[in-house]
Amino acid sequence: MTNTLPRVRSTGGGQPQEEAPERAPVAAPVSRLRALDGLRLVAALMVALYHYGGRSGDISRGWGASPKKLFPSAHEWFSYGCLGVQIFFVISGFVICMSGWGRPLRSFFASRVSRLYPAYWAALIIITAVFALPWVVYKTVTPSEFVVNLTMLQMPVGVPRVLGVCWTLWAELRFYALFAVCVVLPGATRRRVVLFCAGWTLAAALTATAQQPFLNAVFMPEYASFFIGGMGLYLLHRNRRDVTAWGIVAVSWAIGQHWAVAGLWHKPNPAAFSNRHASVIIAIITLGFVLVGLIALGHLRWANWRWLTVAGALTYPFYLVHEHLGWVVVGVLHRGLHIPAPATFALTVAAMLLLAWLLNRYVERWATPLLRGALARKPIPAGRPR
Repeated sequence: MTNTLPRVRSTGGGQPQEEAPERAPVAAPVSRLRALDGLRLVAALMVALYHYGGRSGDISRGWGASPKKLFPSAHEWFSYGCLGVQIFFVISGFVICMSGWGRPLRSFFASRVSRLYPAYWAALIIITAVFALPWVVYKTVTPSEFVVNLTMLQMPVGVPRVLGVCWTLWAELRFYALFAVCVVLPGATRRRVVLFCAGWTLAAALTATAQQPFLNAVFMPEYASFFIGGMGLYLLHRNRRDVTAWGIVAVSWAIGQHWAVAGLWHKPNPAAFSNRHASVIIAIITLGFVLVGLIALGHLRWANWRWLTVAGALTYPFYLVHEHLGWVVVGVLHRGLHIPAPATFALTVAAMLLLAWLLNRYVERWATPLLRGALARKPIPAGRPR
């Protein structure tokens, strides 16, 4: 969910692009997959639907009542919006495999850090400041906890989170680390990516039975299949006739839908906020794989509108700020100004998109290239004149 799409060559159904073992892999620039930008924003909006109207808890404080009462017919559908995260992970697997292909480790590291952290730091500052306002006063953190949150490692350290959505960033960081060590460091080739996908699939499956916290943290059995499926789809983007890649995607989809159903389905209960149907969960997971697959195979190349690039740029900052700040905006509009719930819902989403645009325009556009350049630059050896 956190990636800027690099410019790549669309190979369609051409010949395999595997490099000879002795050659360094070469990145292939050219056309941008704008449809993937649009799909990322759709996934982010799905998550927003879930946070604003698809669950009880903290958002009820903003509305002044449970969303189940405010949206009696829609709250059940909003509850499926959390599956936008799984779609994000599929997209992330595709994009990281694409961006890491042909890049040295230093460049890959600089690209990921500079993409993740500037907007994240800005979101931390804004949300911490808003939550500390006298008329908000909600889940403030200590200065020490705030500093740890700046590292994005608050979850393994055991520190309270400023951003509720940062658990997905922790999953992304672990994926980046695994991919960097196993694929980027030795040099990305089709063979290495296939072995990585197979090894991670097996390790995640064994981890699910071992029930060891450390292994679970490393191999992420409930989310691994979505990242792996995205990597398989990128291999199909390079060569749609790659039977092994089709197998990777099929196995990943099969395991992924299982984990989604296991995590989100429960027996019908009148007291529950919502009752998700297993068939709908499977359908949404399948649709996510299919849409990324259509983009990978070039069938959505016609969706090449420039505004999709803007949509992709807004996705990450919107994802960071929409949940917690959305609670505050909902409270101001609905309880403070007595604006009807449907209009409050729409206005809150619009306000978060506007804030995302401001973060992209005034934070990411200058901070990302600045940080990337500083990290990608090789240090000058001691004693050597500059």
